[in-house]
Amino acid sequence: MEKSFARGRPGIGYGMTETNAYGPQNSGDDYLRKPRSAGRSVPTMEIRIADGDGRALPSGEVGEIQFRGPNLIRGYWNKPEATAETIVDGWLRSGDIGRIDEEGFVYVEDRAKDMVLRGGENIYCAEVEAAIYEHPAVYEAAVFGIPHERLGEEVACAVVPKPGERIDPDELQRFLRERLAAFKIPSRLDVTGESLPRNASGKILKRSIRDTLLERLGASGA
Repeated sequence: MEKSFARGRPGIGYGMTETNAYGPQNSGDDYLRKPRSAGRSVPTMEIRIADGDGRALPSGEVGEIQFRGPNLIRGYWNKPEATAETIVDGWLRSGDIGRIDEEGFVYVEDRAKDMVLRGGENIYCAEVEAAIYEHPAVYEAAVFGIPHERLGEEVACAVVPKPGERIDPDELQRFLRERLAAFKIPSRLDVTGESLPRNASGKILKRSIRDTLLERLGASGA
C-alpha cells in the first residue's frame, strides 16, 4: 500500500465519541513499523491500561484502555449512573481491551463485551475474525461466545460467503488450525447466504446473531 501512492502515506487513528474523536494517531514510518497499532498518545491526552479494579498496568499487559484529558465529555445527558460507571476518577473507561508497548504504542485487541471466556482462556473475537477473513471465500464474519455447560462459553461464528462461493465448515476449521490455537477455533460455524444484520452506523449486530443462533439451537435440541 505504501508504494501505491506517490505522495500519500498510510495512517490510522483511534478515538471515541466520548473523547471528541481525539486519540492515538499512527502514520508514516511509524505505521509501516507497527501497522497493527493505533499509534501513540497525542498532546493533552493521557492513556493507560487498567485492570478490573482500576489499577494501572505496566507496558505489555492486557487490560482496559482508559483515557484522561480536557477533551473528554463531562458526562452523558441526564444519565448520572452511566456517567459514574464510565468516568471514574477522571479516567474514561473505553470498554476496549488492549495494551501499550514499551514505546507507548497502543494496540486495540477487542471490545470487552466481545471477548469470549472459554475454560479460563480469554479469546479476542477480533483476532479470530481476522484469521477467518484470510479465507478467500469469506465475505462477512462475526465471532461471538455462546454458553457452554462445562467451559462456560464456546466460540461461535456466523459466516457469509462471497457471491458464487461456497464455504464448508469443516474445511474452514482446517484452514483456521494453521493460523490459530486450537481453543480459539469456532466450534459452531453458521454459514448463511444472507448479509449479517448491522446497525445504522454499519456495525454488525452480534447480539442479534447470537440470540437467533441460540433460539435455533434450542429448537433443535443441539
